[in-house]
Amino acid sequence: MIDTDAVIIGAGPVGLFQAFQLGLQEIRAHLIDALPHPGGQCAELYPDKPIYDIPGLPLCSGQELTDRLLQQIAPFQVPMHLGQAVQSLESLPDGRWQIGTTAGMVWRAPTVFIAAGVGAFVPRKPPLDGLEVFEQGPNAQVRYFGVTPASVTGQHVVVMGGENEALETALQLAEAGSCASLTLLHRVDKFRADAALEQAIRSAIDKGRLRLVLGQPLAIEQRQTTEGRRLDALHLATPDGPEGATTRLPLDVLLPRLGLSPKLGPITDWGLAMERKQLVVDTERFATSAPGIFAVGDINTYPGKRKLILCGFHEATLAAFAAAAIVHPERRVLLQYTTTSPRLHELLGVKPTPA
Repeated sequence: MIDTDAVIIGAGPVGLFQAFQLGLQEIRAHLIDALPHPGGQCAELYPDKPIYDIPGLPLCSGQELTDRLLQQIAPFQVPMHLGQAVQSLESLPDGRWQIGTTAGMVWRAPTVFIAAGVGAFVPRKPPLDGLEVFEQGPNAQVRYFGVTPASVTGQHVVVMGGENEALETALQLAEAGSCASLTLLHRVDKFRADAALEQAIRSAIDKGRLRLVLGQPLAIEQRQTTEGRRLDALHLATPDGPEGATTRLPLDVLLPRLGLSPKLGPITDWGLAMERKQLVVDTERFATSAPGIFAVGDINTYPGKRKLILCGFHEATLAAFAAAAIVHPERRVLLQYTTTSPRLHELLGVKPTPA
C-alpha cells in the first residue's frame, strides 16, 4: 500500500507534463502506464516521426519529446510504475481514492489524474484458446514485451509478426546467437517494415541465423508436468499444405509482436460521466464528475475540445492548480513564475538568473 498525494494514470506526454505541474505545486505523484516505457503514443507509434506543433520546438520526434519531458520532471524524482494497467478505482471513507493495478500494487491518494489518451495500449494477442495460461509468472513462455538474449539463452524461440517490432526482436536475438533455435513466424512472405530492417532480416535468414516459417496458428499443444502446464508447440495452417492439414512448430518461448491496440478497459466501469467513450470535464479545473479525479489529454471531452498535445499541456496546468487546493487546503494557491520564484528555483534545483 503506497500513500501519496496524486496518482497519474498514463505516462504519455500529457501525463509526464502533469507530473511536472504537480511538482511545481509540491504535490507528490506516482505515474502508472500499461506500456513498459514512458511516452505513450509518441514513443510507441511514432518515435521517429516529426512533430511540428509543440511550442518552442519547431521540430522534434516523438521520442525526443518524451526524452525532454522526462528531463523536465527529473528534479521531482517521480516514481514510474510501468508495464501494468490500472484495473480498480474505489472511493475510501476518508475522501481519498484507492487505485489497484494488474501487478497487484495499490495506492491511496486524494487526487487522481487520468491521462490515458485513447486508452491503455495493450498487445494484440494471437486468438489461441488457452494461451493466457502461459502468459503469467516470471518464467512465462508467452511474452509480449521486454525480451533480452540472456533471458532466452538455450531455448527454442518463435517470434510472431511481420512488422517492425517483430523483425527488430528477431534480429536482436539472431545477432546474439544465444537461442537453441530461432524462428520468425508470419502469415505470408511479405513484411510491413522499414526497407533496411527487412533487408537485414533477409540476410540473417540467408545466413542461417534464423528461419522463416509461413503459417497461421490454429491451436496450441500443451502438456502437464510436475511443475505445471507447459506449452510445447503451435499447430499451423501453412499456405502450401493440404487443406485441413496442420504443421507442428515446437517451441519453448513464444514472442508475439503483433502491434498494440488502445483499450479503455475498466475506466468505463468507474461511474464517471462519459460521452462517446471520453470523460466529461469542466474547463476551469478539468475535473470529472467525481471529486478529486481529473482527466487531461485525449481521454476528456468538453465544448470546443481539440485533441492536440499542447491542449493537454494547458489542461494539466489548470488541473494541477485545482489539485493544490485539495492536497494543501491550508495554503493559499498562488501563481508563481519559474523565472522569478525562489521556491520554484529550489524545487527545480536551478540557480536564479541575475536580474
